Amino acid sequence: MNRGWSREEVAVRAARELRDGYYVNLGIGQPTRVADHVPAGIDVVVHSENGVLGIGPTPSRQLEDPDLINAGTELVTALPGASFVSSSDSFAMIRGGHIDLSILGAMQVSSSGDLANWAVPGVAVKGIGGAMDLAVGARRVIVVMDHLARDGSVKLVESCTLPLTGRGVVDQVITNLGVFDIAQEGFVLTELAPGITVEDVQVSTGAAVTVRFPETPVRGCRVAVSESCER
Repeated sequence: MNRGWSREEVAVRAARELRDGYYVNLGIGQPTRVADHVPAGIDVVVHSENGVLGIGPTPSRQLEDPDLINAGTELVTALPGASFVSSSDSFAMIRGGHIDLSILGAMQVSSSGDLANWAVPGVAVKGIGGAMDLAVGARRVIVVMDHLARDGSVKLVESCTLPLTGRGVVDQVITNLGVFDIAQEGFVLTELAPGITVEDVQVSTGAAVTVRFPETPVRGCRVAVSESCER
């Protein structure tokens, strides 16, 4: 689905959830783009499971260093003051509750915040990676993903059918269609992407969606229930 936000715009929107002083882990794939869009005036430490603290934006050709990679083996930069630790120390940070925010990708998220992002039955995977530790160890978990799978199937569901990474761990989901909080009543739509309506969201979601837009303007405009916010 190409409607709404592009993947880059989803990363920009996710970056708005960063807070000054946060230690942040960015999952493999789409979440890593968030490092390129840290808002001005916000100082965060980006952590990677392979032991890098202080990852910066994606390197230009001139700054590429094959020895400097993240947990997904993507080339990264290191900001001034960055440090390098063992994998065991890196995971001790996660398991010790020292990661303020983890931004992960997903294949399914349930209305109760269950996360499935590590395996598809019948498809070989190299390993679980750090997702299970991050899902339960980070203080807050945000998922960024396309709203629908490539085959058109729904990814926001009432109950996950894929193997779970963690139960009740997701706090917020940002897709190309909008922003969803996970609350007691399930998915709560709080923001729409440009050109997207509530009806678009409802027909593309496999669970009930509660609409609760903020009373305050979003980026200079107020959003009505059936309108999108033009930026």
